[in-house]
Amino acid sequence: MMPTRHTLNFPDFQLSYLEWNRGKEPLLLLHGLGDHGLVWSSLGEYLSDRYHIIAPDLRGHGYSSKPVKGYTTSDVLRDLEGLFEHLNWRSAHVLAHSWSAKIAPIWARSHPERFNSMILVDPIFITKMPSIMKLSFPILYRTLACLKMMGPFPSYQAAQVQAQQLDQYSGWTPLQQQVFQEGIEEKPNGEWGSKFTIAARDGIFEDVLRVDGLTEPLSTPTLFIQPEQGVNRAEWQMKPYKTYLKNLTLHRIAGNHWPFLATAETFNAIVADFLTGVSTKKSGD
Repeated sequence: MMPTRHTLNFPDFQLSYLEWNRGKEPLLLLHGLGDHGLVWSSLGEYLSDRYHIIAPDLRGHGYSSKPVKGYTTSDVLRDLEGLFEHLNWRSAHVLAHSWSAKIAPIWARSHPERFNSMILVDPIFITKMPSIMKLSFPILYRTLACLKMMGPFPSYQAAQVQAQQLDQYSGWTPLQQQVFQEGIEEKPNGEWGSKFTIAARDGIFEDVLRVDGLTEPLSTPTLFIQPEQGVNRAEWQMKPYKTYLKNLTLHRIAGNHWPFLATAETFNAIVADFLTGVSTKKSGD
């Protein structure tokens, strides 16, 4: 099933989102830094007969508005609350990857009633960062795989060559090619680069420096998907999740930081099994 694209108009902002809506139970899919909603196309198709699925392009990404400022966690959560109101959703299963998997627990802390369950896919920057780490941002901007497609590139072909060297496109499957093509655009000067903006990048990094993602216990049923080659490999990295997530299921999976692109079939089955278990348990309460 192909998703349909919609635009939600706020007074000063437009939020673009994809929808698979054959199923009834709400499922919200949140992409990571530098990505867009179409990264969930395989999962969306796989689950579309069971769930009403929404995958937004978060602010500064994809087809959504790209303001010069306004990239705090509070700004993103305001967008998501507006999306829930627009959809007439009271609650949903929420799946989040990487940067947005830091935002999801903050949202669950402030609005636990919104969450039927939570799935965190290899979160990043979950704790508050020391201010001195800001000095390393220029290095991170150059080295993080999620930012290497920002460009500029002299041509589409040059951008594609770069993409084929990155973990998220390892294998260069039709799914990965589609995600690459959706995330890049020709700039007014004829160069090519990501639809993700520098203003969004800088604003998000400023925010993750200041905000702690887990500060108190959460009882939301939570699945943590931990790729073998992901960013959460050490026990000290896992400690905040094991400490604060009181209804936690940990599932290790082969592959890298983007298992929904690199090992999509396995990833989809893991997510489906968890969601089925949560729904079954809830109906039996």
